[in-house]
Amino acid sequence: MTISEAEREALYKVIYSRRDVRGQFVADPVPEEVLQRVLHAAHHAPSVGFMQPWDFIVVRDVAVRKQVKNGFDIAHREAAGMFPEEKREQYCSFKLEGITEAPLGICVTCDRKRSGDVVIGRTANPEMDLYSTVCAVQNLWLAARAENLGVGWVSIIHHDHVREVLGIPEDIVPVAWLCVGYVSFFHETPELEQAGWLPRLGLDELIHEERWGKKTV
Repeated sequence: MTISEAEREALYKVIYSRRDVRGQFVADPVPEEVLQRVLHAAHHAPSVGFMQPWDFIVVRDVAVRKQVKNGFDIAHREAAGMFPEEKREQYCSFKLEGITEAPLGICVTCDRKRSGDVVIGRTANPEMDLYSTVCAVQNLWLAARAENLGVGWVSIIHHDHVREVLGIPEDIVPVAWLCVGYVSFFHETPELEQAGWLPRLGLDELIHEERWGKKTV
């Protein structure tokens, strides 16, 4: 299958315009056919040994999402105390989630036993199933952007809290809570970059030739 020039350009546009959305969600519901397209894209992510370890818990109930947000609030307060004083006030000023503002949440999990104890490609590096699940998250995120949906990954939350709220079995690993919905606008650049929290690194600084530390001239 050959990718046309227009299709290639569209892919790069989606990649470069993807954003971690926190505060721009609108209340419009996500049509079921759109949600299914996005989930199908996630389900077609690469996975180690083709084990497809992911599951997707779609949460629309506001009461349940409020319980999830309680977990964010706890972890957010904990995190604030970890930053040096000169960064703490700025950290606390950031909008870092849209759990109740987005019309739905999706919890992506990893079943590490899905295809047995021995999995092709996971023998030397057992964490590859978790990385595979993150690939599904990335596929979902890019597909959502192509549908003009915003996605925000809420990583400031303890997985055990999400597990308890959603009734996730002990042997299933919660990997990501994603806020999903239409937005009023997408930022031109990442919000933390705009705020001066950290700069975008130059690609040349990150490329090594043949071995670590050998840079291009």
